[in-house]
Amino acid sequence: MKPALIIGSTCVDIIIPVGRLPKTEENLHPQSQSMMLGGCAYNVAHIMRLFQAPHTLITPIGSGIYGDYVASQFARLRIPASIRVPDLENGCCYCLVEAGGERTFLSIHGAEYTFQKAWMDSYPAQNYRFAYVCGLEIEESTGVALIEYLEEHPCLEVCYAPGPRGVKISSEKKERMFGIRPLLHINKQEALDLSGCSDYEAAAERLHARTQNTIIITLGAQGAYCKEKSGEAFLIPSVPSGHVADTIGAGDAHIGTILALLTKGYPLREAISCANIMSAAVVEHPGATLPAGHMPETLKKYL
Repeated sequence: MKPALIIGSTCVDIIIPVGRLPKTEENLHPQSQSMMLGGCAYNVAHIMRLFQAPHTLITPIGSGIYGDYVASQFARLRIPASIRVPDLENGCCYCLVEAGGERTFLSIHGAEYTFQKAWMDSYPAQNYRFAYVCGLEIEESTGVALIEYLEEHPCLEVCYAPGPRGVKISSEKKERMFGIRPLLHINKQEALDLSGCSDYEAAAERLHARTQNTIIITLGAQGAYCKEKSGEAFLIPSVPSGHVADTIGAGDAHIGTILALLTKGYPLREAISCANIMSAAVVEHPGATLPAGHMPETLKKYL
């Protein structure tokens, strides 16, 4: 089986439980904060590692206290830190977590969201099947180079997660990304925003017409809706979570599971069903990643 290329960010998530978001001029008193590795690409790669699915993580690590933290954690986890950007600081993401687990992000972007085509020279595209990219990298000024790289390597099956800022990406970049015909992974609100439709099924139809490829829309408690490349559509129900610690990384865990299982040769419908299980497990733990030893029993057969 060919591995997947996971291209994008690794940042430091600073998680702050706040009970509720503050109002103007208010002074809240959070009882704790914690630091963990995060970033969409890192989160996806973490799930790939849990499933022992072959992949290569292309993630630039900058300088400063956050870059040093990422580098030290990579060394601890024995993850190759192949790209260092010493002249640009790494960023971080402040994650404000409300009592119900919903999160609000305040992101400071740095080296981790940049891209250079030269970084890919050691990783011939023909050796890979899938390439994962996120909208946050596309939105940045170096996103043009990332789009060009994907356009120049049509052998890669692109999995694109535009994210909540996907609608803020310029029309030119947006159209070029759709022109690559990626598998699109989005949540319900992102689907409505990107399509201009008022319901997710119509949104999937319109986006499918633009990409001519599979559209996967996560629906929270309802599950996940998929309109396949062939045009067939189906809904896979969700798996109830226990206690919701926070929803950080749930979407990344979902697409990470899908990519892991597709890379290992499993059918898309089965991969989405497993992704529902994994994302439900991730929200039960603080932070974006599932701790070691907490893989759901029903998923261990895929290792």
